[in-house]
Amino acid sequence: MRDVRDELAEIARELARHARWAAARGEREFPLPGVLSELDSTTRSTPAAAGEAPPRAPARANEGAPSEGPTPSVPAASASLALPGAEPASPPPVSRPQHPERVLETLRQEIGDCRRCKLCRGRTNLVFGSGNPRARLVFVGEGPGAEEDARGLPFVGAAGELLTRMIEAMGLRREEVYVCNVVKCRPPGNRNPEPDEIAACSPFLVRQLEAIGPEVIVTLGKFAAQTLLQTAEPISRLRGRWHRYRGIDLLPTFHPAYLLRSPHEKRKAWEDLQMVMKRLGLETPVRKSRPARGPGRYDE
Repeated sequence: MRDVRDELAEIARELARHARWAAARGEREFPLPGVLSELDSTTRSTPAAAGEAPPRAPARANEGAPSEGPTPSVPAASASLALPGAEPASPPPVSRPQHPERVLETLRQEIGDCRRCKLCRGRTNLVFGSGNPRARLVFVGEGPGAEEDARGLPFVGAAGELLTRMIEAMGLRREEVYVCNVVKCRPPGNRNPEPDEIAACSPFLVRQLEAIGPEVIVTLGKFAAQTLLQTAEPISRLRGRWHRYRGIDLLPTFHPAYLLRSPHEKRKAWEDLQMVMKRLGLETPVRKSRPARGPGRYDE
C-alpha cells in the first residue's frame, strides 16, 4: 500500500502539469485533472477506512497535457481552479508551425465536402479563408454572404470592399493579412449563425489560428468575438479594449456590414484599427486631404 504522502505528491505533480499546460494555452481557469476528480468522488461516496490511502489514479499516456477524453463530472463549486497570478501575466503566443501553408492545406482537405451541420444543404461553395498563411494580423468574421458563397472566398461583397479599404487605411495590403470566418458556409438569407453551426465549425477556426500564429486577431462583429472569447458580452462593450485569446492579442470591432448600415460608427472602428496599428508598430498614414471614399479613408 502506498503512503498517503506519495499520493499527495502525485496529485501536486498532476496539478502543476495542468497549470503549465493551461497557462501555455492562455487560459486562466482549467477543469480539475482526473486524479483530483476521482479522489473527490471517492471521498464523497465511500469514506476510506482509517489509515487507508486513497485509490491510485491510473497512469496517463501523455504526462504533458490532460487526457483527450471528457472531463469527469465534479461539483460546480470545484469544477475549475484559477491559476495564481494569471491575470497580470501575459501567456506566450501560440507557436506557429514551420510550414503553416501545408497545415492549412491539410486542414482544408480534412474539412472536405463538409456535412457536419445543416448549413451544407444550401451552400454553393465552402469558404475556408484567404490571405497570407504567415500573417501578423488575422481578421475573423461571422460567416459568408451571397457573394462569398458564389465565389468561395471571404469578404468579397460590399462588406468585403469596405474591409479592404479598412486594411489599406492601416497601410497594409489585403494579401498581407489573413481573412476567415467562424462558419465556413453561408447561413440562409444571411441570418445569424446558430449555436450548433458555430459548434460544428469553430474547431476548424481554432486550428486555422493555431497554424497561422498571428500577433493580433481582429474579430469583426459580435459572433466572432463571442465565439473566440467565450463570452455573451455585446460587441459595444467588447470593442475598444484588448483581450487575450490563447496568448494572442485580440481586439473586437464592428463588422463591415454593420458599418455600411451605420456609417456613424466608422469613427469608432477606425479608433480600434489605430490600436491595432500601434500594437503592430505600424505608422498611422498622414492624411493631407479628406476624400469621401477610397483606400486612404473609409471612416466618413
